[in-house]
Amino acid sequence: MSEQPPDPNQTESPAEPLYTHPASPFVRTEAPEPVSMRALPATPSTWNTYRTQIEFGLAMLAYLMVLVGSITVLQSNPDASWRYVVAVLPVAPAALVLVIFIRALARLDELQKRIQMQAFGFSLGATALLTFGYGFLEGVGMPHISWTFVLPIMVILWGVGTAIFALRYR
Repeated sequence: MSEQPPDPNQTESPAEPLYTHPASPFVRTEAPEPVSMRALPATPSTWNTYRTQIEFGLAMLAYLMVLVGSITVLQSNPDASWRYVVAVLPVAPAALVLVIFIRALARLDELQKRIQMQAFGFSLGATALLTFGYGFLEGVGMPHISWTFVLPIMVILWGVGTAIFALRYR
């Protein structure tokens, strides 16, 4: 503390220290001013999700259009020499779907990558067991099933595996 007397010409009042007024039902309190905020922009991860879904949807649409066109052309020209080229045309948009899918997997965080890897492992193993087992059943008289059913089975089992492992890590 200083020994000098306070200056009588002081124009500013001293700042009140905190907690000088005890809580009282007679002291009126003011509500804080509302903070005006503009809408927040979508986060980059949200935009990446939407962009990936849009790209995936457009690639699947292209695949379906090429597939329907290919089947239509092949049915109307069954003996054409170029039928093998037309039959393989749907593979190009399917490859685009694969590229988009791999890019989407690369953007996942570590936990999501782990869930997807375990789900894929489950899908791969379960599909192998199912097709291997059915191969034995074909040997004893069951009807032959086309190889085109292997990928849908794998995708369905991947979805089941993703649900199982996502619940496991909750």
